Amino acid sequence: MAAKKKTTEINSQQVNLNLDTTPVLYTDNVIMTINDDGVVLNFSQSVVSTNKVRIVSRVGMSREHAKKFVNKLGSLLVKSEGKIETGGGLIN
Repeated sequence: MAAKKKTTEINSQQVNLNLDTTPVLYTDNVIMTINDDGVVLNFSQSVVSTNKVRIVSRVGMSREHAKKFVNKLGSLLVKSEGKIETGGGLIN
């Protein structure tokens, strides 16, 4: 069977995603490590009936990229809650 693929245009860049080899990993914890050089996000899942977590994915980025990520994520979360973001603040 052929692999399922998805192609999307994002900011004039073509993004190819192989749905068979790139799973969506569930996370309920994020452990963040930050220093002068950058940020590492350790996405993890709680292990049932224990006080342990299992790292499912690690993502590293520069501090500048992390700032852009936080701003964009915040903006998308606001939009998904049905609020309108303006230059002067939030409007419900």
